[in-house]
Amino acid sequence: MKLDRRKTLGLLAAGIAATPFLAGCKVGGASAGADSRPRGEINLTADEWRQRLTPEQYRVLREAGTERPFSSSLNAEHRKGIFACAGCELPLYSSVTKYDSGTGWPSFWDHLPDAIRTRTDYELGLPRIEVYCRRCAGHLGHVFEDGPQPTGLRYCMNGVAMKFIPA
Repeated sequence: MKLDRRKTLGLLAAGIAATPFLAGCKVGGASAGADSRPRGEINLTADEWRQRLTPEQYRVLREAGTERPFSSSLNAEHRKGIFACAGCELPLYSSVTKYDSGTGWPSFWDHLPDAIRTRTDYELGLPRIEVYCRRCAGHLGHVFEDGPQPTGLRYCMNGVAMKFIPA
Protein backbone atom coordinates (compact mmCIF):
# COMPACT_ATOMS: atom_id res chain seq x y z
CA MET A 1 0.00 0.00 0.00
CA LYS A 2 1.45 3.31 -1.04
CA LEU A 3 1.19 5.98 1.66
CA ASP A 4 0.70 9.54 0.60
CA ARG A 5 0.36 12.57 2.85
CA ARG A 6 -3.44 12.25 3.13
CA LYS A 7 -3.30 8.55 4.18
CA THR A 8 -0.47 9.25 6.64
CA LEU A 9 -2.42 12.09 8.27
CA GLY A 10 -5.55 9.90 8.39
CA LEU A 11 -3.67 7.11 10.17
CA LEU A 12 -2.15 9.61 12.59
CA ALA A 13 -5.59 11.08 13.36
CA ALA A 14 -7.05 7.61 13.91
CA GLY A 15 -4.24 6.79 16.35
CA ILE A 16 -4.80 9.99 18.30
CA ALA A 17 -8.56 9.38 18.42
CA ALA A 18 -8.01 5.83 19.74
CA THR A 19 -5.63 6.89 22.53
CA PRO A 20 -8.34 7.30 25.23
CA PHE A 21 -9.62 3.79 24.49
CA LEU A 22 -6.17 2.25 24.50
CA ALA A 23 -5.27 3.78 27.86
CA GLY A 24 -7.11 0.97 29.65
CA CYS A 25 -5.79 -1.81 27.43
CA LYS A 26 -3.67 -4.65 28.65
CA VAL A 27 -0.05 -4.79 27.67
CA GLY A 28 1.67 -8.15 27.85
CA GLY A 29 -1.16 -9.74 29.82
CA ALA A 30 -1.16 -7.18 32.65
CA SER A 31 -3.64 -4.37 32.94
CA ALA A 32 -2.14 -0.98 32.21
CA GLY A 33 -4.39 0.39 34.94
CA ALA A 34 -3.38 -2.10 37.65
CA ASP A 35 -4.14 0.50 40.34
CA SER A 36 -7.78 0.49 39.22
CA ARG A 37 -8.23 -3.23 39.96
CA PRO A 38 -10.98 -3.79 42.51
CA ARG A 39 -10.05 -4.81 46.04
CA GLY A 40 -11.72 -7.59 47.97
CA GLU A 41 -11.79 -8.83 51.54
CA ILE A 42 -8.62 -10.88 50.95
CA ASN A 43 -5.77 -8.64 49.89
CA LEU A 44 -2.46 -10.44 49.52
CA THR A 45 0.76 -9.18 48.02
CA ALA A 46 1.69 -10.23 44.51
CA ASP A 47 4.29 -12.63 45.97
CA GLU A 48 1.71 -14.18 48.31
CA TRP A 49 -0.70 -14.68 45.39
CA ARG A 50 2.11 -16.24 43.30
CA GLN A 51 2.78 -18.74 46.11
CA ARG A 52 -0.91 -19.63 46.31
CA LEU A 53 -1.70 -19.87 42.57
CA THR A 54 -0.25 -21.57 39.51
CA PRO A 55 1.32 -19.18 36.96
CA GLU A 56 -1.77 -19.49 34.71
CA GLN A 57 -4.16 -18.90 37.61
CA TYR A 58 -2.13 -15.84 38.61
CA ARG A 59 -2.22 -14.46 35.06
CA VAL A 60 -6.00 -14.82 34.87
CA LEU A 61 -7.10 -14.06 38.43
CA ARG A 62 -4.61 -11.31 39.33
CA GLU A 63 -3.77 -9.80 35.91
CA ALA A 64 -7.22 -10.21 34.29
CA GLY A 65 -5.89 -12.54 31.60
CA THR A 66 -7.95 -14.96 29.52
CA GLU A 67 -7.30 -18.66 29.07
CA ARG A 68 -7.42 -20.20 25.60
CA PRO A 69 -10.93 -21.31 24.60
CA PHE A 70 -11.67 -25.04 24.98
CA SER A 71 -8.61 -25.47 27.23
CA SER A 72 -10.43 -25.94 30.56
CA SER A 73 -11.48 -29.35 31.86
CA LEU A 74 -14.41 -27.57 33.51
CA ASN A 75 -16.07 -27.29 30.08
CA ALA A 76 -16.81 -31.00 30.29
CA GLU A 77 -17.78 -30.98 33.99
CA HIS A 78 -21.42 -32.08 34.23
CA ARG A 79 -21.66 -33.47 37.75
CA LYS A 80 -23.75 -31.79 40.45
CA GLY A 81 -21.74 -29.44 42.59
CA ILE A 82 -20.33 -25.98 43.04
CA PHE A 83 -17.80 -23.99 41.04
CA ALA A 84 -15.67 -22.01 43.50
CA CYS A 85 -12.99 -19.34 43.13
CA ALA A 86 -9.55 -20.87 42.64
CA GLY A 87 -8.05 -17.98 44.60
CA CYS A 88 -10.11 -18.09 47.79
CA GLU A 89 -12.58 -21.00 47.39
CA LEU A 90 -15.67 -18.78 47.64
CA PRO A 91 -18.61 -20.65 46.04
CA LEU A 92 -19.52 -18.79 42.83
CA TYR A 93 -21.81 -20.87 40.60
CA SER A 94 -24.03 -23.90 40.96
CA SER A 95 -23.87 -26.71 38.40
CA VAL A 96 -27.65 -26.21 38.03
CA THR A 97 -26.99 -22.94 36.13
CA LYS A 98 -24.13 -24.25 33.94
CA TYR A 99 -24.77 -24.72 30.23
CA ASP A 100 -22.79 -25.24 27.02
CA SER A 101 -22.62 -21.87 25.29
CA GLY A 102 -20.35 -23.21 22.53
CA THR A 103 -17.83 -20.46 23.26
CA GLY A 104 -15.11 -22.66 24.74
CA TRP A 105 -15.39 -21.31 28.27
CA PRO A 106 -17.52 -22.58 31.16
CA SER A 107 -20.77 -20.62 31.04
CA PHE A 108 -23.54 -20.05 33.55
CA TRP A 109 -26.87 -18.24 33.37
CA ASP A 110 -26.75 -17.12 37.02
CA HIS A 111 -24.38 -16.87 39.99
CA LEU A 112 -24.76 -17.72 43.65
CA PRO A 113 -26.01 -14.92 45.93
CA ASP A 114 -23.36 -12.38 47.00
CA ALA A 115 -20.60 -14.29 45.20
CA ILE A 116 -19.47 -11.91 42.49
CA ARG A 117 -19.06 -8.25 41.69
CA THR A 118 -18.99 -6.59 38.28
CA ARG A 119 -17.47 -3.50 36.77
CA THR A 120 -17.15 -2.04 33.30
CA ASP A 121 -13.78 -2.57 31.64
CA TYR A 122 -12.49 -1.02 28.44
CA GLU A 123 -9.47 -3.25 27.81
CA LEU A 124 -10.54 -3.89 24.21
CA GLY A 125 -11.57 -0.29 23.62
CA LEU A 126 -15.26 -1.13 23.98
CA PRO A 127 -17.16 -1.46 27.26
CA ARG A 128 -17.59 -4.98 28.63
CA ILE A 129 -18.83 -6.12 32.02
CA GLU A 130 -16.02 -7.81 33.95
CA VAL A 131 -16.94 -10.37 36.61
CA TYR A 132 -14.72 -10.77 39.64
CA CYS A 133 -14.83 -12.65 42.94
CA ARG A 134 -16.43 -10.69 45.77
CA ARG A 135 -13.99 -12.02 48.39
CA CYS A 136 -10.56 -11.86 46.70
CA ALA A 137 -11.36 -9.64 43.68
CA GLY A 138 -9.91 -12.26 41.33
CA HIS A 139 -10.85 -11.80 37.67
CA LEU A 140 -13.23 -14.56 36.58
CA GLY A 141 -14.42 -13.50 33.13
CA HIS A 142 -17.21 -11.39 31.63
CA VAL A 143 -20.99 -11.39 31.50
CA PHE A 144 -22.94 -10.90 28.28
CA GLU A 145 -26.63 -10.42 27.53
CA ASP A 146 -26.93 -13.32 25.07
CA GLY A 147 -27.58 -16.20 27.46
CA PRO A 148 -30.57 -18.47 27.98
CA GLN A 149 -33.65 -17.78 30.04
CA PRO A 150 -34.58 -17.22 32.77
CA THR A 151 -31.90 -14.49 33.08
CA GLY A 152 -30.81 -14.01 29.46
CA LEU A 153 -27.25 -13.70 30.76
CA ARG A 154 -24.08 -15.62 29.88
CA TYR A 155 -21.46 -15.57 32.59
CA CYS A 156 -18.47 -16.58 30.47
CA MET A 157 -15.83 -17.68 32.98
CA ASN A 158 -12.21 -18.73 32.78
CA GLY A 159 -12.07 -22.33 33.99
CA VAL A 160 -8.60 -21.83 35.45
CA ALA A 161 -10.08 -19.19 37.76
CA MET A 162 -12.38 -21.78 39.35
CA LYS A 163 -12.31 -25.19 40.96
CA PHE A 164 -15.14 -27.71 40.98
CA ILE A 165 -16.41 -29.12 44.26
CA PRO A 166 -18.69 -32.16 43.67
CA ALA A 167 -21.93 -32.38 45.66
